[in-house]
Amino acid sequence: MFDYLLSKEGLRLRDEAREFVKTVPREMILAMDRDEITFPKEFLQEAGRRNLMGCRYPKRWGGRDLTWADTSMLMEEIGVLGYIFACVFGVGAELVCDAIVRHGTDEQKEKYVKPLLAGKIFAAECLTEPRGGSDFFGTATQAEDRGGYFVLNGQKRFIVGAEGADYFLVYARTDPEAKDPRQALTCFIVDRGPGVETAYRYGLMGCRGGGAGRVVFNDAKVPRENIVGRPNGAFDVFNTMMIPERLGTAAMTIGAARPALEVATRYTTRRKAFGRVINEFEGVSFQIAQAAMLLDAARSLVYTTARGVDAGIATARVRRMVSETKKFVTESCQQAVHHAMQVMGGIGYTNVYPIERIYRDLRLASIWTGTNEVMAMITAHEWYRERAKEEAEGMVRDSENDAAEAEALEEKVYE
Repeated sequence: MFDYLLSKEGLRLRDEAREFVKTVPREMILAMDRDEITFPKEFLQEAGRRNLMGCRYPKRWGGRDLTWADTSMLMEEIGVLGYIFACVFGVGAELVCDAIVRHGTDEQKEKYVKPLLAGKIFAAECLTEPRGGSDFFGTATQAEDRGGYFVLNGQKRFIVGAEGADYFLVYARTDPEAKDPRQALTCFIVDRGPGVETAYRYGLMGCRGGGAGRVVFNDAKVPRENIVGRPNGAFDVFNTMMIPERLGTAAMTIGAARPALEVATRYTTRRKAFGRVINEFEGVSFQIAQAAMLLDAARSLVYTTARGVDAGIATARVRRMVSETKKFVTESCQQAVHHAMQVMGGIGYTNVYPIERIYRDLRLASIWTGTNEVMAMITAHEWYRERAKEEAEGMVRDSENDAAEAEALEEKVYE
């Protein structure tokens, strides 16, 4: 943890988060991994009671008026319990509430944000569909305008919290004829009730216990006042949601990977082979060093990006930084856990230690909230655009000319 980057309020929040994490019973973690607990309501209720959720939102709506840097720290600390704990914590408090706080009405915030941050109700985001995940504009779920309300039909899948949510943040197509796909979708708050059904809960490789399932909407009536933002304006909501989705994911992945490094560090200072403690062998200690370096580098990128978001840097720059942060951090953390298992050998592959569960859980990190391939695509697009703008404005040195034979133009062939 980079304590020196936190404010006094952030340090107090860190201590509160660590105290909370220590109270979560071991049996809850194990029961969730066995799918005996399908949604950790008690965990979220206690987090709400302690005022830990949504710390960067205004106090008026149940937050603490803190920053993204503080939020990143908090998500890392919650992730120590296990990736799925951070997932369910973040989906409601950091994704759904973010959309409503930034784009919703005061009435929506009073009804849906305050009780969620207090741990009294629960929410889930509905984006991915059976025929589309990364293709946001390919949404097939339809919402037909009937005047005072909309009639919603369609399906969403891989929805974390599907089984436990009291309401859903849903993206649906409301203008099938729109020529601009950015004007075709609307974001809704949909209460659980008639026409809303959790039809299937998935058997997952890891991250179990979060109630991940398919949500089916069959002529569900949604009041017009439950539109988030403006009609046909879901892209505006989604465009800001990328920050909590991807930056929050990055931060919590560090927390979920941390215990693997801690367990492996302790193990390698005790385990002996060939008459020596194994951390005296470079083949072991160098892997621990590599894992520690990866987590520190990942944390550095998270905090740098968080500071950028807090400072209000340009949207395009944020889009690149958030995307590259999510990709780099999740892949670095997966590699760090790989090193932890490797130095422990066969015992790391058993459930005598938690490494195998952490390994399974973190495989999700590079897939959800946008695959890392999509992150690379966004990063590349924004980088080329940034570079072209810098060159056009003459803001940077033309380093191409810093070569002995830079004037050999006949050798610079591009076609």
